[in-house]
Amino acid sequence: MALCRSSVNPLSRILFCAQVAFFCISCGAPEGPASSVFSTPIQVPFKTNFPLTENPISENNVWINGHAVGKEWSDVQSRPGLVFSTESGKGEYRDATAILAGTWSPNQSIQATVHSVNQNSKIYEEVELRLRSSVSPHKITGYEVNFRCTSDGTQYVQIVRWNGPLGKFSYIANVTGPGLHDGDVVKATITGNKIAAYINDMLVVQAADSSFYSGNPGLGFYNQGGTFANNSDFGFSSFLAEELPTN
Repeated sequence: MALCRSSVNPLSRILFCAQVAFFCISCGAPEGPASSVFSTPIQVPFKTNFPLTENPISENNVWINGHAVGKEWSDVQSRPGLVFSTESGKGEYRDATAILAGTWSPNQSIQATVHSVNQNSKIYEEVELRLRSSVSPHKITGYEVNFRCTSDGTQYVQIVRWNGPLGKFSYIANVTGPGLHDGDVVKATITGNKIAAYINDMLVVQAADSSFYSGNPGLGFYNQGGTFANNSDFGFSSFLAEELPTN
């Protein structure tokens, strides 16, 4: 996957073309060569309230999905005002994953508004923010900051490094956190080797890791113990990705 980038001011530059891999699901054909697709220009910072019904989410080729491109993971889907998982609930670390296309500064900030209803401590429902991430066939790398959608003492906030193959990840930090409610705003930042997680602008956990210094922001979800039916019980209703100044 490659993307063209304009040379205007970084805060208003336009990313105007994308190259994505494709897979012919309807005919069952094998993975084909990369295909050049022109996308609607997107502006950095990138902001969306998920206005479309799409599975997988595309927003005119802005998003790179975990199954459509990564093959081993799950895609992210959307309906007006909500983005959420497509997972079966079996776990298996096949997190629903969507990473923004384009060329991004390594210093990144992401925030999103949480949708969380019907919380159940017997089901692991995570909303995830991705930093410096990359998706390619059978490989995802980068950092995941995840928040469990409970507030009864079973909640947690984790910083995780994805190392490439399915199921290969490392925990960098793991704390209980204050719990998560519908309408809360979660945030993740990375500057240099420092990663931080926030809920409603309150710092919850921070850690350091020096494994990846490039990649793109994105989002994801994890559903373990549930079914397809509870995927829409948790997700994001808004999303903002920005670049941070280089120190």
